[in-house]
Amino acid sequence: MEQYFKDFQISFIHALRNLFPIVAVVVFFQFLILQQMPNDAMGMLIGLLIVAFGVALFLQGLELSIFPVGKSLSNQFAERGSAPLLVCFGFAIGFSAVIAEPALIAVAQQAQDISEGRIDAFTLRVLVATSVGFVTGLGVFRIIAGIPLHWIIVPGYILVVVATYFAPEEIVGLAYDSGGVTTNIVTVPLIAAMGIGLAASIRGRNPLRDGFGLVALAVMVPMISVQLYGIVVYSSSADTLSIASEAVTSEHSAPPHFLLKIFFDLASMLRDVLPIILTILFFQYLVLRRPLSNPARIVFGFSLVIVGLYAFVIGLKMGLFPIGNNMAEQLIHLDRVFFIYLFAFMIGFATTMAEPALLAIGKQAEEAAAGQINGNTIRYLVALGVAIGITIGVHRIISGGSMHYYVMTGYILVVFLTLLAPKFIVSLAYDLGGVTTSEVTVPLVTALGIGLASNIEGRNVLIDGFGLIAFASIFPIISVMIYAIVSDVIAKYHKVNL
Repeated sequence: MEQYFKDFQISFIHALRNLFPIVAVVVFFQFLILQQMPNDAMGMLIGLLIVAFGVALFLQGLELSIFPVGKSLSNQFAERGSAPLLVCFGFAIGFSAVIAEPALIAVAQQAQDISEGRIDAFTLRVLVATSVGFVTGLGVFRIIAGIPLHWIIVPGYILVVVATYFAPEEIVGLAYDSGGVTTNIVTVPLIAAMGIGLAASIRGRNPLRDGFGLVALAVMVPMISVQLYGIVVYSSSADTLSIASEAVTSEHSAPPHFLLKIFFDLASMLRDVLPIILTILFFQYLVLRRPLSNPARIVFGFSLVIVGLYAFVIGLKMGLFPIGNNMAEQLIHLDRVFFIYLFAFMIGFATTMAEPALLAIGKQAEEAAAGQINGNTIRYLVALGVAIGITIGVHRIISGGSMHYYVMTGYILVVFLTLLAPKFIVSLAYDLGGVTTSEVTVPLVTALGIGLASNIEGRNVLIDGFGLIAFASIFPIISVMIYAIVSDVIAKYHKVNL
């Protein structure tokens, strides 16, 4: 138990360190630019501490339960060498990891509240999780069969652009954000480890070229499915919206007792984690027919995951959402657009540099590339891409531009660069676009977009408020590919001249 407590302290300090860039940027703007204290500053601070506490518990629970069991299952399936089992396991892991993703929970709930019930939070999460499960299974098959990633990713993003052209404007920003938040605190380590491990275990596969790419696919397919969902939802009659709105109103009209509410919230978190538990039990006992190595530790770990998720959601409502809304409102009233752009750029760069998933992927890429890639250079390129992306996204909200044209242009550029970029960088670049939005960054950036749309006259919160996460996912792909193309051209030039 003492070791568990020490590990929790390390996780808590780590979570606080990830929050520090956000606090530093907010303090800088509050005292030097706005020269005022935010409303309910103490409540926001307590909320941030609760977020850190929740993330620490959540991570500790993952380390004790989901991660070791997931890695063990992957190794056992790889030893068996059964392609159908690996594909089925890929689907199950992709689905169960995403359905419990904290950032997706937050974004889906925001969408339901803003759309007055027309977009259902749970339906949205199941749809996104099913999409990720399907494409993870497809990605596993791609590695086994040796299919180049660009054969799938280029037609896939062409389909994304086509779906965007036909999708209602109310759903486009949310669809792209839903794709961006699927690859996060749970999904990235599991999916990336599965892909790299599988590529390393198959003769003729390159871990850098073939092992990466699962994360990229997990970002792409939800964008398509959510836009199709939006076409269905927004083609329904106004009566449906009215009924949904009444349902939402009646649901919140009589709040339950405080302790009863906590019980129901925890039960809801258990429901979120249950798919992962059922996936593990099914494959462990019914497919592999082997017992779990340490059931008591695994049960304890899952308990920490559930309590951590609950604390995380509470902290979001108290801390990160108010910070994003508050900063947006204050900066709009300052009536100096430059400072809004500066805040967006600084938040994007600072939070990305502290992103733990990016650190992990950068390290894995450096090891797999055998000297071709520098992990620190990748981090700076990705952070710059996120900062530029969020700034352009903020400009779209301020100027009132259509999300359709921005993202369609962005992904057309991505497809074009994919055809030009060195093949060894393509899979990694797409994966880096998916790991830039952390469990801390997503809620803050979402709240910033919603806050700006709420305080600018003529903006629709559902149409204009979502989409910043999409920009944070597109531009790192662009920045990394451009860097690789330029580096490749320079290397070839020196080779010719020598």
